[in-house]
Amino acid sequence: MLSQKMFSLIIVCCVFGTSTSVLDEDDYDLMYENFDNEIEGVIPPAEETPSCDCQQEHTEWDKLFIMLENSQMKENMLLQSVDEILKVEMQTLRVEMMQFVANFAGMSTTAIEKISSQLVLHVDQMLLKNNKQVQESKNLQASEQGEFLEELLTLNHNVSKRLGQLESVWQQRTEAEAQAFPLQDKSTYTREDNLILNSLWQELQETRTELKQSQKWAAQHLLPAGCETAILFPMRSKKIFGSVHPTVAMTFHSFTICVWVKVTEMLNKTIVFSYGTKKNPYEIQLYLSHEAAVLAVGSDQDKLITQNTVSAGQWVHLCGTWSSEKGTTSLWLHGDLVASTSDIATSHIIPDGGILQIGQEKNGCCVGGGFDETLAFSGKLTGFNIWDRVLSDEEIKQTTGEDSCNIRGNVVGWGVTEVLPHGGAQYI
Repeated sequence: MLSQKMFSLIIVCCVFGTSTSVLDEDDYDLMYENFDNEIEGVIPPAEETPSCDCQQEHTEWDKLFIMLENSQMKENMLLQSVDEILKVEMQTLRVEMMQFVANFAGMSTTAIEKISSQLVLHVDQMLLKNNKQVQESKNLQASEQGEFLEELLTLNHNVSKRLGQLESVWQQRTEAEAQAFPLQDKSTYTREDNLILNSLWQELQETRTELKQSQKWAAQHLLPAGCETAILFPMRSKKIFGSVHPTVAMTFHSFTICVWVKVTEMLNKTIVFSYGTKKNPYEIQLYLSHEAAVLAVGSDQDKLITQNTVSAGQWVHLCGTWSSEKGTTSLWLHGDLVASTSDIATSHIIPDGGILQIGQEKNGCCVGGGFDETLAFSGKLTGFNIWDRVLSDEEIKQTTGEDSCNIRGNVVGWGVTEVLPHGGAQYI
C-alpha cells in the first residue's frame, strides 16, 4: 500500500508540478520527511483515527485526484461525442455519395445510349450507301455485259444473213451457168460473172465494216483502245505480282512512265509499279492512295500527289515524269497535266541493278518473298512503258490515243519487254 502511495505521489508531482505552488513550505517538509521515513523502514507511530466527519473539507491531494478524474471523464465524453458526430457525418456522406453515383450512372447511361444510337445510325447509313454503290456497279456491269452480248448477237445475225445471201447468190450463179452457158457467148458470161463478183465484194466489205465496228466497241469496253492484251491481278495477295526484265540499263537522270490501270479496290497504298535496290526500295514508285495517284522518286518522302484522279472499276491512263536537274516532277491523267512541282530528288541519279515490279513493292530481300498483302494491286494493267527522258506534252497525249498500246518506251516497251506474271497473275 505504501509503495502504491509513493508511486502515485511521484506521478502527480511530475504531471502537475506547477500545481505544487499551492502547497506551503510545511507541507513540503512533511512530504519529504514521510518519504525518508518510509525508505529507512521507520514506521511512524499509530495515531488514533479521528471520527468520520462527513462535512470534512477535502485536502489538496483529494482535489488534485478529483480534478484528474474529472479531466479523464471529460476526455472520454469528448471522444465519445466526436465518435458519434463522425458516425453521423459518415452516414450522411455515404447517403450523398450513393445519390451522386445513382444520378451519375443515370446520366452516363443516357449519354452512352445516345452516342450508341448515333453510331448505329451512322453505320447503317454507310452500309446502305455502300450497298447502293455496289448494286449500281453490278447493274452497270450487267448493263454493259448485256449490251455487249446484244451487239455480238446482232453481229452474228448479220454475218449469218450475209453468208445466206452469199450462198443464195452462188447457187443462182451456178444455175445460171448451167442453163445459159451453152446458149450464150463468152462475153455475156463474163458480164454476169463480174456482176456477181461485185455483189459478193460489196457484201464482204459491209460485213468487214460491221465486224470492225463491233470489235472496236468491245475493245473500248473490255480493254483500252488499241490494246489487245492486259495482265489480270485477280485478287490482293502477297504472292501475286509481275516482274519486268528490261534489256537496257535502268540508270536514269530523267524518265517518263505511262500505264493503263483498272483497279478493283484502293487502300492507303496500292502499288501500281515499283523500282528499287537493296539499299533503297523506293527509287521509283507509282501507287494509288484511295482516289489519289502518287509518284515517289528517291525516297518515300519525296513524292507528288494528285487527288481525286482514280476511280475503282474504270480504266485510267497515268503518266509520270521526272528530271534530276531541278527535281521537276509531273503527273498526267488521260493526256492532261493534273499536278507538277519541283525540288523532288534534285540531282539524284536512279541507279542500275534494281528490281522492277508491277503490282507489288520491292522489299530489299528477294524476288517474290516477304511482300505485304495490303500493298498488292488487284485489277487489270496494260500499256506499261518507260522512257529514259521527259516526253513532250504532245507525245504524252499520243500515248492515250487509239494506238496507245502500239507506242512503246525505249527502256520498257509493252509487248516487247519481258513481263512475267507470278502467283496467279495472268495475261488476258
